Amino acid sequence: MCIPPGSVGTTRVMHEMELRSAAFTDHAPIPDDYSHDAGDVSPPLEWEDVPDEAVELVLVCEDPDAPTGTFSHWLLAGIPPENDGIDTGETIADATAGRNDYGTPGYGGPHPPVGDDPHRYFFRVAALGEPSGLEPGFTIDDLRDAIEEKVVGAGTLVGTFGR
Repeated sequence: MCIPPGSVGTTRVMHEMELRSAAFTDHAPIPDDYSHDAGDVSPPLEWEDVPDEAVELVLVCEDPDAPTGTFSHWLLAGIPPENDGIDTGETIADATAGRNDYGTPGYGGPHPPVGDDPHRYFFRVAALGEPSGLEPGFTIDDLRDAIEEKVVGAGTLVGTFGR
């Protein structure tokens, strides 16, 4: 997991942010409309309580239950801190898209193996006190390296999905 609360390697006390979606509640099923089979349309997300010292936000969605290990579904950096959310399928003009584990930029929806128990999808937003410096097409490893010691706040929303 990329941005677990309190364990990003910072000695600062991390500010807790609220992350929610109009499409699903915490630990509830993600609607099929936001799946890989439905065309990879990202769900709407809203966040609040961004710390004053934030200069950039990053957004991540990962599936830790994937058979091959944690699978990155969405990597987005460079989100202006005054931004308070993202609409369904929206692309934030000033943000930088990373490459998900499908090998494409932007959002790639849930697609667990048929018959698996529902997988968990961790949507995380993190506020950074310094710019990440990430370039388009960055990977989850690039993100982890870039945000080390820079996270000043974070919030998590978990959705589930099964086929």
